[in-house]
Amino acid sequence: MRISVFGLGYVGLSNALLFAQSEEVLGYDINESKIQQLQNQSSPIDEKEFHDFLKKDLNITFTNSFAEAASYGDLFVIATPTDYDDESNSFDTTSVEAIITQILEINSKALFLIKSTIPIGYTDHLKQHFSSNNFIFSPEFLREGKSLYDNLFPSRIIVGEKSERGQKIAELFSKNARIEDVPCLLTNSREAEAIKLFANTYLAMRVAYFNELDSYAELHGLNASDIVNGIGLDTRIGNHYNNPSFGYGGYCLPKDSKQLLANYKDVPNNLIKAIVASNDTRIDFITRQILKRKPNVVGIYRLTMKANSDNFRHSSIQIIASKLQEKRLTIIIYEPIIDVVSYEDARVVRDLAQFKKEADIIVANRLDHELTDVIDKVYSRDLFFRD
Repeated sequence: MRISVFGLGYVGLSNALLFAQSEEVLGYDINESKIQQLQNQSSPIDEKEFHDFLKKDLNITFTNSFAEAASYGDLFVIATPTDYDDESNSFDTTSVEAIITQILEINSKALFLIKSTIPIGYTDHLKQHFSSNNFIFSPEFLREGKSLYDNLFPSRIIVGEKSERGQKIAELFSKNARIEDVPCLLTNSREAEAIKLFANTYLAMRVAYFNELDSYAELHGLNASDIVNGIGLDTRIGNHYNNPSFGYGGYCLPKDSKQLLANYKDVPNNLIKAIVASNDTRIDFITRQILKRKPNVVGIYRLTMKANSDNFRHSSIQIIASKLQEKRLTIIIYEPIIDVVSYEDARVVRDLAQFKKEADIIVANRLDHELTDVIDKVYSRDLFFRD
């Protein structure tokens, strides 16, 4: 099969490399420098599996020519980002529809596999809007920093079409996985869309739950790690998604939980609203706890949401930094993955020793052993030195 992949971020690139183990793949992205990196077998995303796979002899090429990519495939994988738009109260899916429109102008019989995260009912909308049944949605369940790994070792494969071609799409994923007997589920499109949003909102709920536990422990002088460990010993609860943070963030949880809440506009609910609201409550609480220490210079240690990730989109620590700036505090940032002198009106200090010296308080969403020598300055709610 010849596969064109549109959008080479975490989702698109991990799927392109996965499929290239058995199929002929052409990856397209509008970003010319990204394409040049990939053509030189260098990954624009800092994940070990990406670096390793790009050195392999795979059936994959990369282009920034839309016409070339649109003329190439038997299957067109759409993996462009769909950020949540607060004004429209929905995902911004304009990039998805724009790409589909342009592809259909070149190939009217194109079969589309949608990997972008979309609202419930969106696949049906595409079918109606384009007067075509050639749209299949398959949700992705990838972690930042582990996206290709999670495609190679998937927990499950879900395809939003109960048909022979839906089965073939599922087999395309399973035959390229590194494990056998991956659970595969074929559903209708709306159920597949719902699985994605409900799964991520559940994870956001878990993060929010342990964050609120931690808020209670901090205000009442309790040992939060003992409480969390004791709860986790219950096998029904387990020891995962239980490390407190400044709030859930990143590519998926904030936007997916907001989109699910938007889909609930005609459905009675309390819990879904609370999951979305709880993140703002946690961020405000953390900001107040920092202000209680009356610092003049606040050092923000790393903008990234997670350890071993180069992504800091929608990170809670950035929101906290902005709130502290509103209180006219001086903010300095230590973030080795960005090469700028300032970021969001805050000075970037590239020398760690200098950063430690200048900051009255060092705010760290995730702890690192390189902060051990100034631990008395550090404010973090990371209990276990992990995500």
